[in-house]
Amino acid sequence: MKKTVEEHAERFSELAAEYDDSQTPEYRACADLVVERANPGPADTVLDLGCGTGAIALALADDANRVLGRDIADGMLEQARAKAEERGLTNVSFDYGEFRDPNVDEPVHVVTSNFALHHLSDDEKRDAIETVAALDGDTTPSRNDSVGPRRVVLGDVMFFEEPDPDEPFYSPEVDDPATVGTLVEQFTDAGYAVTNVDRVHDQVGVITAERVVASGREE
Repeated sequence: MKKTVEEHAERFSELAAEYDDSQTPEYRACADLVVERANPGPADTVLDLGCGTGAIALALADDANRVLGRDIADGMLEQARAKAEERGLTNVSFDYGEFRDPNVDEPVHVVTSNFALHHLSDDEKRDAIETVAALDGDTTPSRNDSVGPRRVVLGDVMFFEEPDPDEPFYSPEVDDPATVGTLVEQFTDAGYAVTNVDRVHDQVGVITAERVVASGREE
């Protein structure tokens, strides 16, 4: 991580009020795909890591049983809570949580994240994915263990090709994106099968990973 958690939290709290207006078309396309790929059921609890002002969490609220938004920036969480209250949503909550310490004490069936993981180094990303994979995923008709949410959907800055130094989609001083191959390998090592890789831009994509159980990929 090129900056500390506290430095990132302060930076994003300062940006919170204008954050929604500053989003690029690629960011919005990525967010839409994350929502589509997440596809929670009415009994599912969704964990949205790096939830920001709540775009993903709020979009999933109508389809899921519960949505837990987690972020490190108080300003972002305040914006997200205000939106939920304005929309009268009672099944969404927003609290402090980090990728490697998400502050969750209940089963989680689906995990989402959009434009947040790229702030971590590759080793830290691996730790984050392993942390998610170790969460209580509940039992289902297709599994008799509860290790790992059944689906993880990551939208983020990621390299499909060599990054173009003349047109970076990220800020090298604060961001540390990984290659798509690195992320796929990390999900695979954590016990997931990558079922979709959506290319939104040469430097932006969405990875969908499904938990592998003894009988194969969980349905």
